[in-house]
Amino acid sequence: MYVAVKGGERAIENAHAWLAEERRGNMDVAELSIAQIREQLSLAVNRVMAEGSLYDPDLAALAIKQARGDLIEAIFLIRAYRTTLPRFGASEPVDTRIMACDRRISATFKDLPGGQVLGPTFDYTHRLLDFKLAADGEVSKAPSRDAETGTVPHVTEFLNREGLIEEAPHDDTPPPDLTREPLEMPADRALRLQALTRADEGFTLGLAYSTQRGYGRNHAFVGELRIGSVPVEMDIPELGFAVEIGEVILTECETVNQFTGSKTEPPQFTRGYGLVFGQTERKAISMALVDRALRWEELGEDNVGAPAQDAEFVLYHADNIQATGFLEHIKLPHYVDFQSELELVRKLRREAGAQQVQEAAE
Repeated sequence: MYVAVKGGERAIENAHAWLAEERRGNMDVAELSIAQIREQLSLAVNRVMAEGSLYDPDLAALAIKQARGDLIEAIFLIRAYRTTLPRFGASEPVDTRIMACDRRISATFKDLPGGQVLGPTFDYTHRLLDFKLAADGEVSKAPSRDAETGTVPHVTEFLNREGLIEEAPHDDTPPPDLTREPLEMPADRALRLQALTRADEGFTLGLAYSTQRGYGRNHAFVGELRIGSVPVEMDIPELGFAVEIGEVILTECETVNQFTGSKTEPPQFTRGYGLVFGQTERKAISMALVDRALRWEELGEDNVGAPAQDAEFVLYHADNIQATGFLEHIKLPHYVDFQSELELVRKLRREAGAQQVQEAAE
């Protein structure tokens, strides 16, 4: 039964060599450098960093190159590498109010302090193939610009002044670390947000779309979407204060959702929240929509049985690395399992045939 496995090690080595050859492609074409991937495929790099839970553009670019552009495989490589890294401590919570915004828009308020910053986005392009790129044409430089700096208030603060939106939930309890502890149910909001920020973008997008189509009664407005860099600080016990150790680029989205009120709360708006590494706005918006759908119980709303309202369904199926591992393991040898199934089906067919003969004889 295992004759086909003989010589497997040599076959695997040959498969690895063939994979490397396919990855490199035509030798007459210049090889992609890590810098080219990092700078020119930045949105792919951002997704790998976000879902891989590791902020390092160079390593993400390397993973994309090694994975031949398969982003889920690249995310797998990044997560595997991250587990080998030592941990020196935890940073202070980042303050997105001091984000240096490259992009800041709102679908709820037109006039924002500092104006709306459209930033680098596909939103206003015509979605037509640009054949100049095939000719390696030079790109015209954008006008000089400065990121909005200083304290940039969130749009939801305007609603908060009139008490029209729920207070942002605040809890100083250290949240569990999903990268070090397995997911457990029931999951509080902090744990749900951790799972969603590194969840598969396509899965999260599908769930978010379902809420917009009525599977969750959750029509939302984008209160604010902002993209920019924020400083990361770490408390140094020997110094007695926190010092800045670097910057990260983040995408933050707050949605504003209707809430009819309850016995204890007046009618007001509620929040959905998304925060993701890099310029990853589709994911951040999707995350905010799903976050709000999962809050039905704490807000005293009805569960209409929508997939996006089912925390166990969402969180246990959102991780693309777990999903990929379980899916792709069926490619591996299952000779013994299949032989037992095959023998069972043959036995059932023999019994069914014997039963038919007996019934015909009677």
